[in-house]
Amino acid sequence: MSDTATDITRAGFAAIIGAPNAGKSTLTNAMVGTKVAIVTHKVQTTRFPVRGIAHADGAQIVIVDTPGIFGAKKRLDRAMVRAAWTGAEDADAVVHLIDAAAWIAVESGKPTAAQKKSVQDDRAVIETLKKSGRKVMLALNKIDLFAHDQILPLMAQFDEAGVYAQIFMISAENGDGVDQLMSALAASMPEGGPLYPPEQSADIPMQLLAAEITREKLMLRLHEELPYHLTVQPEAWENFQNGDVKIQQAVIVGRETHKSMVLGKNGQTIKAVSKAARQELSELLGRRVHLFLFVKVDEKWQERRESYSTLGLEFDA
Repeated sequence: MSDTATDITRAGFAAIIGAPNAGKSTLTNAMVGTKVAIVTHKVQTTRFPVRGIAHADGAQIVIVDTPGIFGAKKRLDRAMVRAAWTGAEDADAVVHLIDAAAWIAVESGKPTAAQKKSVQDDRAVIETLKKSGRKVMLALNKIDLFAHDQILPLMAQFDEAGVYAQIFMISAENGDGVDQLMSALAASMPEGGPLYPPEQSADIPMQLLAAEITREKLMLRLHEELPYHLTVQPEAWENFQNGDVKIQQAVIVGRETHKSMVLGKNGQTIKAVSKAARQELSELLGRRVHLFLFVKVDEKWQERRESYSTLGLEFDA
């Protein structure tokens, strides 16, 4: 890893694209070496491109963690998918991350509904890449779960697709193969000095990252479709002379019934979410955090332009 600006002779952007829940945010965090993107077991956790800054082999690689690509119909979903493709179009290198477990399950004839959907989404991405004529890197994720001879036929199948310049076998979770992928990305970056100070790990406003951390805790705590019908917006941030910070956020839901579920019985759910978010924010900032969450109902929040501009998404995607 390069520590000073003079060590960096290449710099550019690398977008990670793929189906929802392929492991893009986990891979981003692994490459950056710290948490810059929220991660849950639920699909569509990432709503907007997050830029994490990594270094390898004398190169600064700005990793663009993009929302999952799927057949989107709702306005918010369309905006997320549009942001993913825009991130790929603007990048110097693109990594298509594929969940190998989903493909092997489909090949075996025993996939879950989620795995079947993941493979369908991957195939749609491959078709779009074919039409674009652009060669990208393929990273087969979760290879630590399988024997080598189970992965090789899959690699041959993807090689025949004709859209991949290089294929890597990785595990974003435990780091297997990530260094090799990083070296390939470093070699593909354009010549030039650093785009960001070498000590910077992400290009995301801290208030927005704090709101995302709270949303992550909500997604982990809440069930079924509710996490997809809410958003968290920064409202206030106040630094105190003793080093403490006061953070105020609004949890926006679409219905009164959703508000009751977010609050929980006697406020227990929102208290647990606040505690978990506060603890992580305190560790991240190295300061004592006073976090205040207010749950508000806005039936039209997904149709308001400002909800998208806050996240850097296109309202008319």
